[in-house]
Amino acid sequence: MVEHIKKSISKIMDEVQKVDDAEFSKIVPALLKKGIDNIDLSMFGDEAKIDLLNRAGDELYKRGNYAEAIKAYLQTQNYAKMVKISDDYQNMGMFSKAVDVLVLVGNKERLIEIGNKCLSDSQVSDAIKAFKAAGEYQRLAQVGELCMEKDKIDFAIEIFNLLNNRDKLITIGDKCLKAGQYLYASRSYELAGDRERLSKVGDIFLKSGLLANALQLYEVANNKTMVQFIKQNFNEKDYSTKIYI
Repeated sequence: MVEHIKKSISKIMDEVQKVDDAEFSKIVPALLKKGIDNIDLSMFGDEAKIDLLNRAGDELYKRGNYAEAIKAYLQTQNYAKMVKISDDYQNMGMFSKAVDVLVLVGNKERLIEIGNKCLSDSQVSDAIKAFKAAGEYQRLAQVGELCMEKDKIDFAIEIFNLLNNRDKLITIGDKCLKAGQYLYASRSYELAGDRERLSKVGDIFLKSGLLANALQLYEVANNKTMVQFIKQNFNEKDYSTKIYI
């Protein structure tokens, strides 16, 4: 009798599963067609919703639609599948997208790993993004120093501004000022909040007759005296023209 009941229950569960699979097979194509962001699954329980989204993610992955697959996996916290997508992006040389996926996953170890790989492949911007997301600020500082040595000034400024390292920003500014790279110098001084140095760059522009450039820097430096000097001693058309930095 007991065995008969067990067999009956097992048979019923098999039938239910067949029905579920049949229903899911109808819903998944609708998910794919309408898009993960546009589908309402509120009528399903949590387990069914997760199952549906994972199935949709798997199908999207097979079709090469990684962006939509990521949306599905993110909702189900299927981070293993997302890491696999990141690996695929890396294999295709699409480091920026690979980093973006790992940032969503929040896998610090993998972020550091890809950050180092990006750096070795001269993908500095992606390396910065990876190390920042991983909270590897010491590694970021090392990358900043490397960028300074190799005259990758944009990246060096970005890193030391991110690290709020005022001294390094001033050092970069001084180096660029000596090299006549006034755009980088002014950017560095502005981010460092060094009004005195910023005004000195303004002085250089003023002596060169670049009034618009000089006025802009004096205004950023809050050098009211020099702003007033330019506006009272020159025609507006002379200091309202194109900036030549």
